[in-house]
Amino acid sequence: MAVKLSVNINKIATLRNSRGGNTPDVLKAAIDCQRFGADGITVHPRPDERHIRYSDVREIKKIITTEFNIEGNPVEDKFVSLVLETLPTQVTLVPDTPGQLTSNHGWDTLKEKNYLRDIISVFKKAGIRVSIFVDPLEHIVNGAAETGTDRVELYTEDYAKHYTNDKVAAIAPYIKASLAAQKHELGINAGHDLSLQNLNFFHKSIPGLLEVSIGHALIADALYFGLENAIQLYKRELK
Repeated sequence: MAVKLSVNINKIATLRNSRGGNTPDVLKAAIDCQRFGADGITVHPRPDERHIRYSDVREIKKIITTEFNIEGNPVEDKFVSLVLETLPTQVTLVPDTPGQLTSNHGWDTLKEKNYLRDIISVFKKAGIRVSIFVDPLEHIVNGAAETGTDRVELYTEDYAKHYTNDKVAAIAPYIKASLAAQKHELGINAGHDLSLQNLNFFHKSIPGLLEVSIGHALIADALYFGLENAIQLYKRELK
């Protein structure tokens, strides 16, 4: 089974918001990403709506036919209500703090097990697949299995940071974490700082990988290659 590529379009919204107006058009970008071969569209609306707006999420849900993944922190009632209203294919729960520049850590699935179990059940009752953002630690993945989540998303910044120095050492904890996930029959997603330079080795090394969510690097590459070519280049790395 081919690993799916979900394109995170937050950065397109960031560019739009920096100037006002509707250029670039986020809705058109979502449709075009889908048309150019993306297997899914990811958005991560934050409370301050500094990139993707809640209204964007509602409109995107109406127009795309591919998988839709909404990321965010469920401690925000506004976020929970949005997800239950739009009913995406998948919700990815991320423990962001208010004003955080970008996601930089996963859930402590042991300390927060009861909270996660309760909130995950809310989404699953609505028929939404749930993934939770975790660091590549076996005990954290083992804890995730007790929350009722369908999948874990491995936070890959540490892998990306150390890839050029020693890719074998960089991937080692991710292999262990993925094996733990497989033992518990958890689906495996991954994301954060994956790029054309490090994606192929990651996907070939991780058993059971189902989906990667990529935004910043792909949109940056699109400035040089064009959006359609960039998506196809990333898809090629996943073959």
